[in-house]
Amino acid sequence: MKLPQTLRNWISIIGAAIAILNLFLIALLFIITIIFDVGSSYVGLFIYIILPIFLIIGLILIPVGMLITKRKIKKQVQGAKIKDWPVFDFNNPATRNATIIFSTGTVILLILSAVGSYEAFHYTESVEFCGKVCHQVMEPEYVAYQESSHERVSCVECHVGSGADWYVKSKLSGLYQVYSVMFDKYPRPIPTPVHSLRPAQETCEECHWPEKFYDRKLRIKRSYLADEENTEWDIHMLLKTSSEHSAQGISEGIHWHINPDVKIEYMAADEKRGVIPWVKYTNLKTGEETIYEDSENKLTPAQMDSLEVRVMDCLDCHNRPSHNYKVPQNFIDEYIVSGDISKDLPDIKSVAMGVFTMDYPTKDSAFTAIKTQVNEYYEIMYPELLESNKSDIENAIASIQEGYSKNIFPYMKVNWTEYPNHLGHLETDGCYRCHNDRHTSTRGQVISRDCNLCHNITAQGTPENLEISNVANPLEFQHPININEVWRDELCSTCHYQLY
Repeated sequence: MKLPQTLRNWISIIGAAIAILNLFLIALLFIITIIFDVGSSYVGLFIYIILPIFLIIGLILIPVGMLITKRKIKKQVQGAKIKDWPVFDFNNPATRNATIIFSTGTVILLILSAVGSYEAFHYTESVEFCGKVCHQVMEPEYVAYQESSHERVSCVECHVGSGADWYVKSKLSGLYQVYSVMFDKYPRPIPTPVHSLRPAQETCEECHWPEKFYDRKLRIKRSYLADEENTEWDIHMLLKTSSEHSAQGISEGIHWHINPDVKIEYMAADEKRGVIPWVKYTNLKTGEETIYEDSENKLTPAQMDSLEVRVMDCLDCHNRPSHNYKVPQNFIDEYIVSGDISKDLPDIKSVAMGVFTMDYPTKDSAFTAIKTQVNEYYEIMYPELLESNKSDIENAIASIQEGYSKNIFPYMKVNWTEYPNHLGHLETDGCYRCHNDRHTSTRGQVISRDCNLCHNITAQGTPENLEISNVANPLEFQHPININEVWRDELCSTCHYQLY
């Protein structure tokens, strides 16, 4: 088959070479990933995005070269009559060959484009793409996501959801994010909450149907005190997520806040929504409205006019559903419960908390500091344990380092203080942002801080001296350390935020 004369030019030849080379590389990498089951996020990036771009550039160069060559030929032929429209004479072998090549190439290109576009779409929607391509930037979110209960829910199901409009919005937002990563323009840490996030009613509630998820739950928490014996302290609580009887739905209890007959609105005085001085309750059935203001933190008229009035939804409490950075005392407790850190190592909880009171510039420096500080403590205080309990000490060091790597990320300046979890009220203000006995209405109504509004304590204490009651007769909270009833007046986070 004789190729058209216009195809015999360096631009078209280079374009064809680029296209063929990139097509070969795409096919080769695709076969390697399928047959040998190997690859990474970057292989997918090349297969579905980078190489296809160069393939298209090469294909574009082919007709560009042909067009330039055709114009040169016409100029060289003196007195040639220039036709306004091309003439297709299939009796001419050159025309037939060009048509066959063009038609065959077009069909092949369309098929490859369809398959490639489909794969590119799914690749850009994958967890691997979201979490690994921009590795340093997204490492904290990706690691925390893998430790969450939503690990099998893809990123886009929450961050994008269904529908073309939010898909387009996410891709437009992604263009700026790519620019920020390429030119190092992104902030450290990434600011939260994400104001452009799709409403929870369109994402969370696709699975967590509020009107059907309302059973009360029993939670058993095992903690260890920062004393020599690492004293175990257990607490059993019945969480009142809803009414006492499920048939009553969510007319009361914690999930009452998202009752369809109720609307809760609020104004936050800070970007992180950690300070809430104004709350509005509306009974949608009766139209009754009540406004509560924080007596110690009232908004000025100018603030009232400028601040956003936000309708409360799931994410105002469950603000870290998939990216929770645990407080050190909590993940150290978990390692002790699992046996990765031996409870028999004296002062190990206290030593670990001492390690986390300091900031480290890199993960490597943190790992070195953890190993050094733990070894030095036992070398000074319990030198005999360095030999007799050597494996326990090494396991403790490895576990503390692992906990650090999963919850603290120096490069992005991410830790539990930057991304507080509002679910509860122990290490952060959480519930106490509103339920603090300071929010009052003009009629004297108060948003109560009473513990039993949200949970009943059914058991508490050490395993040897566990105080037990029943759901109908809840226990009064007993602080594991005698602090002279300070807990009645001070918020829990005042101390626990500081790792006490």
